[in-house]
Amino acid sequence: MRRRPRTAAAVLLGLLLTLIAASPALAAGYRYWSFWDGAGGTWAYATQGPSTARPADGTVYGFRFSVSKDAAAEAARPRAAADFEAVCAGTPAADGKKRVAVVLDFGVPEDAPGGERPPQDAPRTACAQVAPEATAAEALASVAKPLRYNGAALLCGISGYPRTGCGEPIADQEPGAAAPSASASGSASAPAGSGGPSAGLVAGIAAVVAVAAAGVWQSRRRGR
Repeated sequence: MRRRPRTAAAVLLGLLLTLIAASPALAAGYRYWSFWDGAGGTWAYATQGPSTARPADGTVYGFRFSVSKDAAAEAARPRAAADFEAVCAGTPAADGKKRVAVVLDFGVPEDAPGGERPPQDAPRTACAQVAPEATAAEALASVAKPLRYNGAALLCGISGYPRTGCGEPIADQEPGAAAPSASASGSASAPAGSGGPSAGLVAGIAAVVAVAAAGVWQSRRRGR
């Protein structure tokens, strides 16, 4: 009966090692274009993709290229204001058309794929004037060609940037994934890797410790 506590301890150690070994995977980020809704003058991570969102006249959308750990929690917002009037002030309303303000933020050099750099430092803005039924993707295409998509219809490149790649995972050690970009964190591309275990991993370890400890205590009681 004395072997039971040792067995429980061995199981605990194995589970802890498994969780710790998984931490690099949890810390990985992704390099991609994120999509933002500027309703109310504040950027919020879009709940639809550009190919399904059908904006009304007066909508402002943002696109930001960067490295992100988590789409909604640790992404970088566009660095220009979500201001429809500022973007479309020079484009009068027209019958049978709608206006969509588009903000393109190509990000910072640290987030660029190897051998490339952002085509411009500051965000670019454009006022798309499109048909009433047009999607956000169609509005984007009217002002920022060429666009590049992959086989799963994921937006990979805007105005030819980047030339290759599409949402590839990035290790924490790679430049651009270990330190925050020069923008506010919020929803689509701000690398914020600390190199340590995530909060979820720590909570998981704590839970395993508690369960295993209870098992060891029960085994000792039975062995008396």
